[in-house]
Amino acid sequence: MTPRRWLSGAALHGTVLLGAVAVGFPFFYMLATSLKTLAEVYAVPLTWLPERPAWENYAEAWRSVPFGRFALNSLICTATLTLGKFAMGLSCGYAFARLRFPGRDPLFGLILLTFMIPGQITLIPRFVLVNELGWINTYAGLIVPELASVFATFLLREHFRSLPQDIFDAARIDGAGHLRQMLQIALPMSVPIVTTLLLLAAVASWNEYLWPLIVTNTQDMRTLPIGVQALKFKTGEIPQWNVVMAGATMVLLPLVVLFLAAQKKFVEGAMQGALKG
Repeated sequence: MTPRRWLSGAALHGTVLLGAVAVGFPFFYMLATSLKTLAEVYAVPLTWLPERPAWENYAEAWRSVPFGRFALNSLICTATLTLGKFAMGLSCGYAFARLRFPGRDPLFGLILLTFMIPGQITLIPRFVLVNELGWINTYAGLIVPELASVFATFLLREHFRSLPQDIFDAARIDGAGHLRQMLQIALPMSVPIVTTLLLLAAVASWNEYLWPLIVTNTQDMRTLPIGVQALKFKTGEIPQWNVVMAGATMVLLPLVVLFLAAQKKFVEGAMQGALKG
C-alpha cells in the first residue's frame, strides 16, 4: 500500500470515527446521566460515569407521571400513522407510477410543491378544522391530520417507476389487474424500500411533539415526548435531570430495538436509493 493510499484511508476512517463520536456522545451522556444520583448530576467538576448505577431513577420516572398511559398513546398513534402513511403512499405512489390518467404529471408536481410549505404554517388551519370536528383531545385528532405523507408517495412512486415494465406486462397478459400487480408484484420487489419507509415513518411518529402538544389538553391523551418534558416539572423545584434522562432513555429504547431489527433491510433500501439516484 502506497503512503498516499494509507493516508487517504486513515483520513477517511478518522472522519468516520469523529462522526460516530459526535453522534454517539449525546446518547452516551444521556444514559450515563440516567444512572447518576442527583448529587452526581450537579457535581463540580463534572463526573462522566456514576459511581454506582442508580436504577431507581427509572422507577421514579415511571411513577412521577402516567408513563404507561403515555406509552400506550404513543404506541397507538405510531402504529396507526405508520401503517396509514404506508397504505396511502403505496396506493398513491403506484397510481402516479403505473396508471395513466389526465393531468397525472401536473397533479404530482402540485403535490410535490407541498414540500415547500413548512408544517408550522398549517398548524393553525389544522387546529381550527380539528376543533370544528370536535376532535380535540381524541385519537382522531392526533392521527387523521397526520396520515397524508408526500414523502411516502414520492419515494414509492420513484421506486415503482424503476421496476422492469416487462414484469407488469406479463402479469397483465395473465389477467392481473392493477391491485394484484401492486400487491403481488410491486410490493414484494420493494421490501428494502418499504422497510426504510416504515422505519422512518415510525421514528417520526414516535418522536412527534408539537402536534400532540397542541391538539391534546389532558394527561391521559399525551404522548411520550410530552411526558418526558412533564418530568422536568414533576420532580421538584430543582430539576432532577437524572430522572428526566431515565425517562428519555425509556422513550429511545424502542426505537433502538426497532432499528436493530430492521437494520439490514434499512441499509439495503438506502443503498438502492443511492444507486438509483
